[in-house]
Amino acid sequence: MSDRLLVLCRHGQSEWNLKNLFTGWKDPALTEQGIEEAKAAAARLKGEGIGFDIAFTSDLSRAQHTCRLILEGLGQPALETIRDMALNERDYGELSGLNKDDARVKWGEEQVHVWRRSYDIPPPGGESLKDTAARVLPYYIHRILPQVLGGKRVLVAAHGNSLRALIMAMEGLSGEAIIARELATGVPIVYRLNADSTIASCKELA
Repeated sequence: MSDRLLVLCRHGQSEWNLKNLFTGWKDPALTEQGIEEAKAAAARLKGEGIGFDIAFTSDLSRAQHTCRLILEGLGQPALETIRDMALNERDYGELSGLNKDDARVKWGEEQVHVWRRSYDIPPPGGESLKDTAARVLPYYIHRILPQVLGGKRVLVAAHGNSLRALIMAMEGLSGEAIIARELATGVPIVYRLNADSTIASCKELA
């Protein structure tokens, strides 16, 4: 019986998460809490008897560090890990590096809310969630999904919005529904897929 196992995990808390800054493609490190969140994710996965055959992560260090800590915690530090910018966080453009409260002062509460919580309106110089999905989903379909359907146990350690784009497609959610979906840092979501790529089961290891 093939596992067809896919685990999605948002990176642990980063230094800019802590400071309430728009991060996007900027590359801050994990905080001590973020490191502990990644180690806790490994412990939860180990408790479920889950290990991996291959891992995917983004081109950003906070996701790579999270991925590495999870694999180390599972006793799989040398597992093949593929890094690709297709899994990067949404690019926040001119908002990147700004405190979210300062951005509200500069552009107004309503405008910042639109940029953060609309599906297809990007911030200046950045990406909307729709734009993010346009690069994440082809990568998922061509690189990740074939591994899962081939019976591999696959880990994807990435970011809130790149994972939202995946979840939207997998669960058949609308743009409005996925924008409202909160993904906690360092919490694995375990999917088992049917042979036709639909979801057989889903479990969040919080």
